[in-house]
Amino acid sequence: MKQVVVTCPPMLGLIEEFTEYAAARGVELVPAKVTQILSEPELKDLIPQYDGWIIGDDPATADVFKAAKAGKLTAAVKWGIGVDNVDFAACKDLGIPIINTPMMFGREVADMALGYVIGLARHLFEVDRAVRLDNAWPKPPGMSLAGKKVGVIGMGDIGRNVITRLMACEMDVVAYDPGVNGDGGIAGLGRAVWPEQVEEMDFLVFTCALNQHNFHMLDADVLAQAKDGIRIVNVARGPLIDEPALIAALKSGKVYSAALDVFEIEPLPQNSPLRDMPRCIFGTHNGSNTKDAVIRASHEAIDKIAGFLR
Repeated sequence: MKQVVVTCPPMLGLIEEFTEYAAARGVELVPAKVTQILSEPELKDLIPQYDGWIIGDDPATADVFKAAKAGKLTAAVKWGIGVDNVDFAACKDLGIPIINTPMMFGREVADMALGYVIGLARHLFEVDRAVRLDNAWPKPPGMSLAGKKVGVIGMGDIGRNVITRLMACEMDVVAYDPGVNGDGGIAGLGRAVWPEQVEEMDFLVFTCALNQHNFHMLDADVLAQAKDGIRIVNVARGPLIDEPALIAALKSGKVYSAALDVFEIEPLPQNSPLRDMPRCIFGTHNGSNTKDAVIRASHEAIDKIAGFLR
């Protein structure tokens, strides 16, 4: 039986559900003790002890893989879609087979993105907190979604699902993605090159992968061009947004509110100024985490790692 260490928090949350499934494929799953990610030194100590690794959002760097290769590691799978934290080139150089599990939970993340858009538009979380914590009874005027303009950054599986949900709410959607031409088969979809038309947007929703070209794509310069009172949603990767620039824009009122499931540093530091902004909504990098989606993606990860190890 090959031993595979798991450092992916959503999979770890349901790890007992996968024990028999993995065993039937010749794999023993070993859960790591992790809240969000393990550090590079922790990984260099841990990973070499195992034949395989199902990776979460940990810093899976070249140094980590070199240490792992010097030990027992022979294969790895990145759980989920995003691969910005994994050095695939190092794996190729070291002869470590690796793959991710794409197209697993575009609908689930899109559901959360839509929830965030509605939550910001109607102040749902702000009102909930006031009623619960302050014994208040606020009635802030909300924003109707129909007819409002929203920019969606990324037209992958998540982005396309977000777009169709927003269009069902009668929003005017413009998509940004240099890798996709035309409307991608979605009738009525507008297209633009980032950051064109940002001054017209009532919302921006980030759904794209992180790469060297889009780090801090939403920065102080772009925010200065944006419409006053714009609302920001990020269900993709924290470093797509220059967090200090966003904080400054929230303080000034340029950005009315933000819904962030991801941050530049995770978990969100205790001293982050974002914590003092009641109109904002915060998540825990949890957009894909429904039981159905976790089972689907984890089975895929187990199948792939078992195939490599055979």
